[in-house]
Amino acid sequence: MDTHVAVTPGATAFSAPLVRSSLQARVVWGDRVVTVGGGAPVRIQSMTNTDTVDAVGTAIQVKELANAGSEMVRITVNTPEAAQAVPYIREQLDRMGIDVPLVGDFHYNGHRLLTDHPDCAQALSKYRINPGNVGKGDKHDRQFSQMIEIAMRWDKAIRIGVNWGSLDQELLARLMDENSQRAVPWDAKQVMYEALLNSAIGSAQLAESLGMAASQIILSCKMSAVQDLIAVYRELAKRSNYPLHLGLTEAGMGTKGTVASTAALAVLLQEGIGDTIRVSLTPAPNEARTQEVVVASEILQSLGLRSFVPSVTACPGCGRTTSTTFQELTQQIDNFLREKMPVWRTTYPGVESLKVAVMGCIVNGPGESKHADIGISLPGTGEAPAAPVFIDGEKRMTLRGNAIASEFQAVVENYIQNRFGSQGQARTSNTALHD
Repeated sequence: MDTHVAVTPGATAFSAPLVRSSLQARVVWGDRVVTVGGGAPVRIQSMTNTDTVDAVGTAIQVKELANAGSEMVRITVNTPEAAQAVPYIREQLDRMGIDVPLVGDFHYNGHRLLTDHPDCAQALSKYRINPGNVGKGDKHDRQFSQMIEIAMRWDKAIRIGVNWGSLDQELLARLMDENSQRAVPWDAKQVMYEALLNSAIGSAQLAESLGMAASQIILSCKMSAVQDLIAVYRELAKRSNYPLHLGLTEAGMGTKGTVASTAALAVLLQEGIGDTIRVSLTPAPNEARTQEVVVASEILQSLGLRSFVPSVTACPGCGRTTSTTFQELTQQIDNFLREKMPVWRTTYPGVESLKVAVMGCIVNGPGESKHADIGISLPGTGEAPAAPVFIDGEKRMTLRGNAIASEFQAVVENYIQNRFGSQGQARTSNTALHD
């Protein structure tokens, strides 16, 4: 049987992620800026789970999230005491050299907290406003407007963050009433989608009517079901050109939360939808909060949208790999690279693009290792107790004995120093000049 797939000459056989044209927002703190949308890289956000009143504990967790790769960190601002703590958190971060903007997460009383605590309003770089709980009746627009006016006064970006769990019930009721008058009524889910979109876009239009620049507005419409999130964001992207923040709300714990978030975000990002992302994982007891940042960075890196940390290719193991050596080495190398990245990002520019392969037997080991920047093919069952190491596609050495793991780690570190260190970069530049 002929299994050949014909490709029409000139046709595109493979596709890269699409690109959506949007405005570009600027999240500013001091003289530093993070751009969102408008061709900027997709940004990673995270959120603390500390009591914001604990300024020291919150600053420490923000530092951990930033070191893990978060480019914006959201903190809860729900009480006067929390608002009073925000300037001290910013001060401690600046003292520690942590260049990450703080986003204030407001619900119910944000208008009052920002008015009563101008130091908090200034220390934050962006305000998250939930139009579903900013106020009821005639208070809704008045209190929303109050927050917008404060954002404009201090030149702050905002995110209008709609969430299906706290959707504006008055808006939903009105749309339900209108739907009942249709000749062919929509189903309840479609009406809910429309309410989410109306809330987000209508709030943005209100903010613009008050004088806020469209380029300072970011939108989100979060859902907890994958298909719902995809459907709403596809429509949101069609109806607006604001930068969009993606996130599957209440994604859950562990594997379930990771898979659900990845499934939703990957589809949208491949379609060019999404300018910032957050993976809302519920941490397991004693699990690091930074796991949500790790998953977010892996999503973007797997899609080829960004590079954050050297990638480690490893085989899953089979009957040929009865030894656990390759599994242990893979974990060791992966941990080693991640632990070093906070320093290496500045010391070795470009190191995040490094590709490492740790393979468990001769079947795919040499091939994968040759295609990586540096790779090792460990011996499988019945194979000679030797591990060839490939560097830049060439076999350079063979490791033997019980110290293969530590020796290979040293080889990796030496390769990074030579390739990405100042001398290595100088050699690359000189080579380019003489090509």
